[in-house]
Order: sequence, then structure tokens, then C-alpha cells
Amino acid sequence: MTKRPLILITNDDGINAPGIRTLIDIMNTIGDVVVVAPDSPQSGMGHAITLDSTLYVQQVKLGNDSQPEYSCSGTPADCVKLAIREILDRKPDLCVSGINHGSNSSINVIYSGTMSAAIEAGIEGIPAIGFSLLDYKWHANFEATKPYVKKITEQVLEHGLPDGVILNVNIPNIPSKDIKGIKVCRQAKANWVEEFDKRKNPQGKDYYWLTGKFVNLDHGEDTDEWALENGYVSVVPTQFDLTAHDYIQNLNNWNLNA
Repeated sequence: MTKRPLILITNDDGINAPGIRTLIDIMNTIGDVVVVAPDSPQSGMGHAITLDSTLYVQQVKLGNDSQPEYSCSGTPADCVKLAIREILDRKPDLCVSGINHGSNSSINVIYSGTMSAAIEAGIEGIPAIGFSLLDYKWHANFEATKPYVKKITEQVLEHGLPDGVILNVNIPNIPSKDIKGIKVCRQAKANWVEEFDKRKNPQGKDYYWLTGKFVNLDHGEDTDEWALENGYVSVVPTQFDLTAHDYIQNLNNWNLNA
């Protein structure tokens, strides 16, 4: 009998989020699952790790699931670190993160706790995928995500991923019958145009709420934003090596050592 793969599941919306509960159900049809996820929402944490306070991990029992589950007081990246170093007795065959409530396409990947958890696994040499649904509602309907999450996961287990490559998968918030398929894409060039809503508390002290508008500056038809806007699931291969390799020679031509 073929041994079932060991799959580590995490997220950034918290261990109780409907998105991760959907992901757990899907992964239980594929392999043996261990869940290590934040005990509270950690959206927008990026690749933050806990250095100046204590971390707590508690085994929990949620629903009727039989797999081991642990809630962690730290960030998504903390969850992966603790899972690998303290909880699991061997390196997992795969790490999946999500299913995130909301988009992690384009520049959002930089801020995403979901993707940072997957990237942390990639740093450890573990094939990893971050999954997101373009619906920010807590009670979002994840039904349409299921066949695509399963298909992409099975393909990663079959083919593997190169060292340092992590898949960023985003799924449009449309009925499953309207999803046209899967497109492998590049990350669109986009950014947030941000403003701060300045207010005063009852004591007269200023405080701020961050607001913003997402602006897509990229009109290419090979981007994740184009795919999502046109009814496709987008798959972007990402990497944690931030070196601008094509600019190294240019810098070597500068007079840096004169």
C-alpha cells in the first residue's frame, strides 16, 4: 500500500476560520493531516515572527476531526517553525496554507500571513502552497474552491516543486459553473493607494485607521489579476530569493571601490 503523505496545514485567519476547516476536509482525502494554526486572526502579518514575547501552543479538538490540531499564540510563520521543530516527528511532505478569506494576488503576497506561512515551509525545503478565495466574508462559501484545491495539491505531490518555489493560488469569488479553469500566471504590477483616517479619542489623542484602494497598473493578459477578473483560478510560482539577479552586473559596473 502506498504511504499517505504527511500534510501540514496552517493559515492566518485563525484555527476556527471556515477557510481552514474547508482545507482540512480536502486534505484529509489526500493524506495524513496535522494542523498548526494561529489561535486568533493574523491577517496582514507578513513574515513576522515572535521574538520579544513567549509563544504558547495548545492541542485542541474541533468538530469531529480525527487529525491532531494545535492552536498557537504566534504568527503564521511561527506556526510553521513550531510545527517543524517541536510538534512533528518528521518533515512533512507538503505544507498548505489557507484557504484565506480574501485575495492574496499581486502585491498582496507581500503582506499576506497566508503566503508567509507557505514561504516559511519553502525555506525549510518543504513543497508549499498558499490558497485564497476572493471573498473577505467570514461565512464565505468555499464550495467552488474544493476541486481546484484538490487538483493543484495532487499535482504538487506528483511533480514536486523546485527548491525555493512556492505556489500562490487565488480563486475567484464566482459560482463554480462559471470558473473557466486554471491559469499559470505572473504577479501583476499593482499597489495600494493608501490613506489614513485621522480621528480623536475621548481624551483628545489622535489615532488613525488605515484605508486604501487597490490599483492594478498592469494590463497584461498573463497576470494573476487578469486571470481572476476573467474567471480563472490563478497560480503564480513565487520565491523567497529577492535578489534582482539581472541587475548584479550593472552594479558591478559602478565605481563602488574607488
